[in-house]
Amino acid sequence: MNNYILIAGVNGTGKSSLRGVLEGQGAPLGHIIDADVIAKENNFDNLRAGKQAVSEIKFCLENNISFTQETTLSGHRTEHTLRQARKQGYYVTMYYIGLNSKEESLLRIANRVRKGGHDIPKADVIRRFDNRIEALRKTIPLCDKVVFYDNENGFVKAAEIINNKFNYTNGIHPQWLTEIKEKLSL
Repeated sequence: MNNYILIAGVNGTGKSSLRGVLEGQGAPLGHIIDADVIAKENNFDNLRAGKQAVSEIKFCLENNISFTQETTLSGHRTEHTLRQARKQGYYVTMYYIGLNSKEESLLRIANRVRKGGHDIPKADVIRRFDNRIEALRKTIPLCDKVVFYDNENGFVKAAEIINNKFNYTNGIHPQWLTEIKEKLSL
């Protein structure tokens, strides 16, 4: 069975770092698609890197290749990809990383920029943070498994959804996850 893995969260939550953790644990990530890496490696602007990422996703789906996508879940493309992957029989796992505030996301992005990393417009981060619950409302039902990681103080697996059943996993109930659970009636 092919796997479609999403590493999702608002900008600045630690998606790329979590991907490294998953790789270190030997998770079967398949072909990794990360528009930020595409931009850096090819000296592309964000638009061109995004188009390349879409092209790679399309190639994987057309050739039944397992793949991993880093995403903020903004826009409609990820939802479309999820529907297509499910239709083709992919097993879909989403690793969602959260923080308690948009201010924390912005601070982490500013720290990344100070270290030579890429910036994200503040308005985009705020919009994505404010829309994160609606994005999850659309995507969670399309996943076979969802694993929630809290990154307030390092990656801690906080909960998972398997067989449409939500369970906290480590006795911690981060504020951001409690809010999501309540608003989505999980």
